[in-house]
Amino acid sequence: MTEPLLKLVFFVPESHKETVKQAIFAAGAGRYEGYDCCSWESQGRGQFRPLEGSDPFIGSQGEIERVDEFRVETVCPESRIKSILQALITAHPYETPAYEVWSVKTLDDF
Repeated sequence: MTEPLLKLVFFVPESHKETVKQAIFAAGAGRYEGYDCCSWESQGRGQFRPLEGSDPFIGSQGEIERVDEFRVETVCPESRIKSILQALITAHPYETPAYEVWSVKTLDDF
């Protein structure tokens, strides 16, 4: 039986996309059946308003900011997810990066 996979999705400005991807790949993300550095990305626009006490990488407190960002998706072995998330948070320019972790089912699960 193979190790359970998780899908990691995160949002990052283009200026730091490759840096963050390299950090998570080095931590063990993006490996699948004889391949590594596997990911999928699409471009979109994020929106946020930094509140009092925040230290935004982009934008100013109290003002809505819209930023062109990339949504990056990759797979991760469940046993490595904590170190992969730590690598993402360390390499990401945002004070609080937006990310999601999902369970993945493959043919072997059915």
